[in-house]
Amino acid sequence: MSTRSLLFFIITSFVVITSFVNSETTEVRSDFKIYYDKNAVTGSFVLFNTKEAKWIVYNPDQLNKEFTPASTFKICNSLIGVETGVIRDENFVIPWDSVVRKNPNWNKDHNLQSAFQNSVVWYYQSLARSVGGKRMKFSLDNCNYGNRDTSGGIDKFWLTGGLRITPKQQIEFLRNLHDNALPFSQRTMNIVKNIMVVDDSVGFVMRAKSGWGVQNNQDIGWYVGYIETTDNVYYFANCIQCSSPDNHMFAAARMEIVYAILRDLKIVKQ
Repeated sequence: MSTRSLLFFIITSFVVITSFVNSETTEVRSDFKIYYDKNAVTGSFVLFNTKEAKWIVYNPDQLNKEFTPASTFKICNSLIGVETGVIRDENFVIPWDSVVRKNPNWNKDHNLQSAFQNSVVWYYQSLARSVGGKRMKFSLDNCNYGNRDTSGGIDKFWLTGGLRITPKQQIEFLRNLHDNALPFSQRTMNIVKNIMVVDDSVGFVMRAKSGWGVQNNQDIGWYVGYIETTDNVYYFANCIQCSSPDNHMFAAARMEIVYAILRDLKIVKQ
């Protein structure tokens, strides 16, 4: 190949790659506000349609705003726990420490799968302490999770410490998990994908995790995940906020808003 031909090939390849990268489109859906108003919360919703390379966003001002990940960090924490060998697999049991907590489902022994499904904080705090600060920080840096800040205590940094993540970063992390592009073994990623399943219906599989934290005197609620259909993958992140301590709809709103929007978009029927 001549120098001129080589140069032409490089330029052409660059144009094709650039065009592909820039082919993603964004649609803002202000009408989704009705679902947040109905639940007396504010917030944002982000969905990425892989097949169409399309972002659908409600309240784009929050797309790159940082929030505490709260229990959505259990996805990453599970990956780190398994990869480091602290947790062998989804059946690995950590005995209950006998401290009675408000959630009665937490007051017993748990394995990784049940701890994830019941969002058992003490299990993941024990896991994090066993991983240790040095390995934890290395893992967050390596997989580029949020702002990668582990300040505030090895068993609290994702709850009341410095860790923050944006709605867009949540989706980017999930895309990398689905595509097996995270710096973890295939075995580790398969185990975590399996414990994330919340709905396995005819035509689609949904993997997700909720979260509930406090930031700047506001309740912060999350529901993040992805849906695999026969021919597409949809990633979503719902982040809600509320300053009222007596909003009895807050917990359910994290998931209900997602399902309402997914029905609106005709991605799911239920």
